[in-house]
Amino acid sequence: MSRTFRIAVVGGDGIGPEVTEAAIRAVDAAASRSNARFEWNHFPWGTDWYFEHGRMAPADYLDQLAPFDAILLGAVGHPKVQDHITLNGLLLPIRRRFDQCVCLRPAYLYPGVNSPLSGKAPGSIDMLIFRENVEGEYANVGGRVYQAKIDEVAVQTSVFTRRGCERIIRAAFEATKQPRRSKAAGPRKVTSVTKSNAQGYGMVLWDEVFADVAKDYPHIETDSLLVDRAVMEFVRRPETFDVVVASNLFGDILTDLSAIVVGSMGLAASGNIDPTRKSLSMFEPVHGSAPDITGQGIANPLAAVLSAAMMLEHLEVPEAAAALHSAVATLLASDGPRTPDLGGTGTTTQVADAIVHLIAK
Repeated sequence: MSRTFRIAVVGGDGIGPEVTEAAIRAVDAAASRSNARFEWNHFPWGTDWYFEHGRMAPADYLDQLAPFDAILLGAVGHPKVQDHITLNGLLLPIRRRFDQCVCLRPAYLYPGVNSPLSGKAPGSIDMLIFRENVEGEYANVGGRVYQAKIDEVAVQTSVFTRRGCERIIRAAFEATKQPRRSKAAGPRKVTSVTKSNAQGYGMVLWDEVFADVAKDYPHIETDSLLVDRAVMEFVRRPETFDVVVASNLFGDILTDLSAIVVGSMGLAASGNIDPTRKSLSMFEPVHGSAPDITGQGIANPLAAVLSAAMMLEHLEVPEAAAALHSAVATLLASDGPRTPDLGGTGTTTQVADAIVHLIAK
């Protein structure tokens, strides 16, 4: 029996609509592999909506999203609107309302892609990074007083709960039960990243919870790094990392770095996931709206395609997801079209066409 999934599509800003359309084409091409159908429901929210209505989306936009099976998001951000307005006006409330506590961001060095780090073989970098996604440094707790005066004060409070720490850390350990893509990978390991030497409350709690959860997985190797050490090792020895778990802020920074060391932000996929499946999850490329190349037709759509593959995995249509992963890997390993971020001259449409062709084969 065919299954039908209703997907909310928020193309958003900049190159978001361009790459999202490529992802939709790829999913539609692969859907028959899992005997699935997809209904795409487009919502025109983002900064264009903001310029017209004074807000990023309608007041009831979260209620409008709630009935769907998943969200496919393009990008959020515009150079004429401050980032805290765009982010807090659309993306962050989605994560909080639907308790998308796991932000999962893989980083894999594909055959055919050159890392900016010398001597890194294909598959040698193979990381799964779990970023806590609804509290921590992005909890948006605080305030400002005496605004625009010389003695203005701004207070920004990070929020760490035992429940919040435990569920993201446990999700990271559970991920070690899944096979890795690289055949050359070593034993499974989970690395926790904090700054508990300087942040002696919230991140000490994180460290304590990490140690407690690790006791339930005695066969898994563990490591705890301060974020400054982690940043150095992501550059110096990225192949030594397997599963990484970090707070909202540190996870955000580290995943941008991991995307670059495997070749391009144009390959960086992500999922904002409610692991309980009580609410819908959201999938988006990490690269942002890229206003400098918007409308030029050269945006790399592969991060959006890989994000859509993560969505298919979450929706439990594995054959279709595998088709997308296989098409991306085959294209990157071949002399097919690639966009300028990967050293090519191909267009967004040419890459999307090649992906659809490979899926059809």
